[in-house]
Amino acid sequence: MMIEENKVVSLNYTVKDEHGEVIDTSEGGDPLTYLHGANNIISGLEAALVGKAAGDSFDTVVAPADGYGEYNEEMVQVVPRSAFEGVESIEPGMVFTAQTQGGPVQLMVTGVEEDDITVDPNHPLAGKTLHFTGSVVEVRDATEEELAHGHVHGPGGHHH
Repeated sequence: MMIEENKVVSLNYTVKDEHGEVIDTSEGGDPLTYLHGANNIISGLEAALVGKAAGDSFDTVVAPADGYGEYNEEMVQVVPRSAFEGVESIEPGMVFTAQTQGGPVQLMVTGVEEDDITVDPNHPLAGKTLHFTGSVVEVRDATEEELAHGHVHGPGGHHH
């Protein structure tokens, strides 16, 4: 069975940045299991996996536009310390979820200068070229429930 839309795919993978540093890997853990065509993984990797079957390996480079997007400096902003109500200590590297008109957004604190807190809502991998290697473990038909929910259920997937 080959990878195509509405198939459940399990794969072992390692992803590295443009400097060869490992960002994430399934090595030593469970394979990544996702519903193909449901936007559960980045588009560049999903496109590279089409037509592969269990036992096939993959080695693909994903540009920022097909990964987590380009880094947008204009999204970085300085907010007052008062925006962090109830938080005693704010340090660079801390991650918060802000409620916006467009829904929740994750922000990373990148600078603290007295009452001015610099936050960056860009995805941590925005602007990075990613190198994926790995192998396909299993490809199966999705269940009706998985198709209706848009994600995998059971081992390696989502549990309700």
